[in-house]
Amino acid sequence: MAPGRLVTLASLGALVIGVVLMFALHVLPPTNEISPIRRTISEYQLGPGKWIFDLAVLLVAAGSALAFAALVRRRLVRPLSAPVVLGALWTLSLLVVVTFTKTDWTIGPSFGGVIHRYASVVGFVALPLAVLLVARTVFRAAPGWRLLTQGLGLISLSGLGLLLVGVARMAAGGGPWWRFVPLGLVERTMATTAVAAIVVVMLGVLVRAKSGDAVPVPA
Repeated sequence: MAPGRLVTLASLGALVIGVVLMFALHVLPPTNEISPIRRTISEYQLGPGKWIFDLAVLLVAAGSALAFAALVRRRLVRPLSAPVVLGALWTLSLLVVVTFTKTDWTIGPSFGGVIHRYASVVGFVALPLAVLLVARTVFRAAPGWRLLTQGLGLISLSGLGLLLVGVARMAAGGGPWWRFVPLGLVERTMATTAVAAIVVVMLGVLVRAKSGDAVPVPA
């Protein structure tokens, strides 16, 4: 098997396994008692499911890093391009999320929790932007793959837009921003669509490479 194809398959494997583990936290006791509508994904980090949460996030980080490495290896993006930099920020943000645990509000604010929150924001911005740029570059001659990838990226960014509206509303005297929308549901939608977008990119690269119509970036 060609090294480029192997890296792509390894990326897909890590991403899928990470997503499956995260989904398991939603359906298996005792973490299934956490509301996926109101509670953020990081809530799983505060209980007995912490090791599963951490492993799932690390697998998604590894899969993401391999995905962008595969794109560079196939010369579909340049090593110092904006998509690669944004992909690196996304991967780094996931490592920070695992290192610094979400604030446990039953105890009170924590410095690590603040770092966790801002790292999450960086990640939720970086990956959707990365896939929007990747789709335009990699799938120039494949409008179906391009539109699917960009659609998922835009859905993810729209969730962040909702949260920003909540923040602006609170600054203007409205209620707490985290109650403006069902925070857990919005965050899960953002994360799911963003990761789905990079999975679609990898699937598209595999399919197009097999059919011989991949478009390399000019040297």
